[in-house]
Amino acid sequence: MKSNKIIMIIVAIFVVFLFATVAFAGAAKKAEKPSGKIPKRVGWVVNYLMHEWYQNMTKGALERASMLGIELEIVDANLDMSREVALAEDLMAKGVDVIILTPVEQKGAVPILKKAEAEGIPVVVQASPVAGMKTLVTPCDYDGGFKGGVETGKYFKEHIGGKARVMAIDLPALRPCILRVDGFMDGLRTQVPDAELVHRLDGQGLKDSTLQVATDALTADPNINVIFGCNDDSALGALQAYRGAGLEESKLVVCGMGGEGMAFIYEMQKGGPYKVEAAMLPEKSGYECIEACVALYNNEEVPEYWITPTVAITPENLSTYYIVEGDVRKPIWDAQNAIPIEDECGKY
Repeated sequence: MKSNKIIMIIVAIFVVFLFATVAFAGAAKKAEKPSGKIPKRVGWVVNYLMHEWYQNMTKGALERASMLGIELEIVDANLDMSREVALAEDLMAKGVDVIILTPVEQKGAVPILKKAEAEGIPVVVQASPVAGMKTLVTPCDYDGGFKGGVETGKYFKEHIGGKARVMAIDLPALRPCILRVDGFMDGLRTQVPDAELVHRLDGQGLKDSTLQVATDALTADPNINVIFGCNDDSALGALQAYRGAGLEESKLVVCGMGGEGMAFIYEMQKGGPYKVEAAMLPEKSGYECIEACVALYNNEEVPEYWITPTVAITPENLSTYYIVEGDVRKPIWDAQNAIPIEDECGKY
């Protein structure tokens, strides 16, 4: 049971979608009030609110809901599918206008969508696709990784040089993680065409697991000057292994992916090798969940995949997208809303 919960936590980190193409770009991307009716009450059943991604995502949703005068009630299923069903049914009984659903299990969430449809309540699905959904709020994993790779390649050419030898921390059990690594390498090679993927390791999405496999890999071949982690824990675990091996940090560049919390910001503030974050902007994802709620409430035509933005964050442009005050970060909405969004993802 414990291992199943760990897997669910990892899945929550990696915002998943695996199917089809996007027919339209996401609607209502601007900060101003959308046209049409505004729902009075929205309920969100989160799968695991203890995770930092969802804490920041729900903050973004609450802020956007407040802008629009929407009462947003957030409840936590805590990785319990039966609890998620009960919470969703309770929200329906309370008469919410729209539900946001982050599934604990994709198949287990199907009855929720069916009951909501029977009750005439629209559902915005977030993170994992569910059969019968109208729209799924999600970023593009491949494209986000690609952007991180391009920015990492630019830094490498200017500050390190020579042949890029890469350690990539993957989680091959999950398709989004494979896409992130593939996207990173493709982006890196636009700048450094002969970049070599020396180590592609399964870090299980966890810092401690990554530390172990990265330490072993560096013992076998320590000649690494680029690290990519498919989430922040992966990047941080690999960086810890590199430091533990006593290797020269001035000859290294690190790129993480996700940006779920403050960890990557702390590393960037140190001035060390962590120079790029392929950020998936959880606050903006929450903001877009509210935008999707408004669209569905007005019976608008929506894309099956409501794409949220990704961007390569560096120490130089961090202040463009976030105000950082001690241990708190605040999204700069004008900048995050202005990030170009893919009409459809490069790869699925």
